[in-house]
Amino acid sequence: MAKYRIQRAKGVEGSTVYTYTAPGHNECVPTRLHDIEGGGPNDIEGGKIIMGITYFIPGGGCDFGANPLESIYYILEGEMTLKTETEETVLHVGDSFHCVGGVAKSVTNTGTEVCKMLVCLQPPQK
Repeated sequence: MAKYRIQRAKGVEGSTVYTYTAPGHNECVPTRLHDIEGGGPNDIEGGKIIMGITYFIPGGGCDFGANPLESIYYILEGEMTLKTETEETVLHVGDSFHCVGGVAKSVTNTGTEVCKMLVCLQPPQK
């Protein structure tokens, strides 16, 4: 397994970007750019970070709930309404949300155009 990986854009020769079904997500297309060791074709030796881009159509999002992954969401295009147990806010282009694992949250594209969100995840360290 390689110690580094250059990921080419989806559709470009050499790209290993792939789409998948994310539990609790609807009306969206999640893609995986980088995985963690054993996670798929985009692994690097000793990798600890997962990164992808999810495309949410208007009305799309993810159900309210928690996962064990530290998460960063960064809005590349469009906007998303973020709900946590204590607040609700709209994230716009250039905004980000960072939380530890176990934080209950949801996001919904309440805008009128597709939202493109960069998603970085780190599973709990063993």
